[in-house]
Parts: sequence; structure tokens; C-alpha cells
Amino acid sequence: MKNFRNGLAAMVCVLAGLVTSQAHAALFEDSDARKAILELRQRLDSSQQELRKASEDNAQLRRSLLDLSSQIDALRAELARMRGQEELMARDLAEVQRRQKDLSQGVDERLRKFEPSKVTVDGKEFVADPAEKQEFDAALAIFRKGEFAPAQTAFGNFLKRYPQTGYRPVALFWLGNAQYALRNYRDAVTNFRSLVQADPEHVRAPEAVLAIANCQVELKDVKAARKTLEDLVKAYPQSEAASVAKERLTKLK
Repeated sequence: MKNFRNGLAAMVCVLAGLVTSQAHAALFEDSDARKAILELRQRLDSSQQELRKASEDNAQLRRSLLDLSSQIDALRAELARMRGQEELMARDLAEVQRRQKDLSQGVDERLRKFEPSKVTVDGKEFVADPAEKQEFDAALAIFRKGEFAPAQTAFGNFLKRYPQTGYRPVALFWLGNAQYALRNYRDAVTNFRSLVQADPEHVRAPEAVLAIANCQVELKDVKAARKTLEDLVKAYPQSEAASVAKERLTKLK
């Protein structure tokens, strides 16, 4: 009987050991699972933070791209204006060079005689006194040197001294350009309009209308500038100025 009891006690101890060992194993497995879950949560939180940061960076990049696009549009509009001005200056320079050649061949003799002579400017032929021609050429030379304030004075005095001169349209044109360069936009608009109203078929008329629109843009009157550019395209559809105007219209908002 005693041996039986001793054997039974031994079996109970073995069974208790087995149960305890299994419990420890289960506890160990639960701890690993919780640790894995915590690690997954941490990774998820980190991924979400990275995703939010990436979203913010993407939004900032989009804003930067929009700003860059606006700057590019502005530069393109300015480039178009400069190209129009360069073409204008090239034609005018060629014309001045031609006139200088003509002057070298006969102007000295005409000046000595003080006799009016026929001159042709921008396709217009008219009679001008030697002093009148000399004063106009002097004013234009001042403008060509980039001395816009003296050029404004010179052309203004010329128009007062010769109100009926055949140079009037082109003098108004260069006076307006000198004033534009000096940022005297309102007076420039007045003179460009005087040119167009006095001789709407003049070769400078389309360029004068384009210059009016440029002045209105500088004066922040975009609505008026759009109207002026639209009128330019309608009135002078085949002119180079109209081509520039079409491009400007796509940029003005």
C-alpha cells in the first residue's frame, strides 16, 4: 500500500511538471505575439508618418511647379515683346543707315542753298526744309544713343516748331517710345493715339497700337490692354504687330 502511494505521488509530480512546462510555453508564445503586434503597429505608424510627409512634399512641389509655370509664362510674354522691339529697332536702324548714306551724297549742298527738298520716311514722301530734316535726324540720333529724356525734349520741341511737318507721324512715334522708356506711360499713350488718329494707314500705326497696349499693361489696366490688342488684330491682321498681339492675348488674364 505504501509503495502504491509513493508511485501515485510520483505520477502526480510528473503530471504537474508537464502542466507547468506547457503553461510556460504558452506564456512565452503569447509574449512573442504581443511583441510582434507592437512592432507591426510601430511600423504602421512610421509608414503613415512617412506617407503624410510625402503628401506634404508633393503638395509643396505642385505649388512650386505652378509658380515656375507662371514665371515661364511671364518670361515668354516679355520675350515676345522684346522680339517685337528688336525687329522694330532693326528696321529703323536700316532706315537710318540708308538715310545717312543719302545725306553723305547730297545733304551738304542742299543745306548751303537752304532749299526745301523731297524726303521719304516710312514710305511717305513730303517736302522738308534742310533745317527741319536736320533737327529731326538729330532728335532720332539722341534716341538711338539711349538718351531718352533728351530725346523726349528734342522731339517735343521739334513738333512745336514744325506742327505741320511731314515728319509728324514718325516724330510722334519716337516721342511715344522715349516716354515709354521713361515710364511716362500716359503721355506715351496720348502721342501714340495721336499718330493713329492722324494717319491710321501709316506704316507705324500697328506698332503704335501695340505700344498703347504695352503702356496699358504697365499701368495695370489689363482690360483696356486686351481691348487694344483685339482692335489691333482686327484693324491690321496682316501686320507683324498683330502677330505679337495674338501671342500677348493668350497670356493676358
